Amino acid sequence: MADDILDRLEATIRSRRASDAGSSYTASLFAKGRPKIAQKLGEEAVETVIAACSGDDAAIVPEAADLIFHLCVLLADAGLSLDDVRAEIARRDGVGGLVEKASRAG
Repeated sequence: MADDILDRLEATIRSRRASDAGSSYTASLFAKGRPKIAQKLGEEAVETVIAACSGDDAAIVPEAADLIFHLCVLLADAGLSLDDVRAEIARRDGVGGLVEKASRAG
């Protein structure tokens, strides 16, 4: 079992993919498909922004946790993982944000 809590979360999400959608929220998201997973991710992103603007900094934490959870579900649905995100962040390490963004302009 992975030592990092986010690695454990990913493993749990992957294991729930084949679970009964009636007994697992995660399985129900997979059963509803990518559009529903993306919608939930968007909702959690908005809730995180609202919490960030509320003046209650502690309110950001549970919303950020929900956001990360739903991001991990989306990544798993796409056959990706946080390791893929880590690799992309590592690729960008040492590259200024404006330079990196310009490299993606198409």
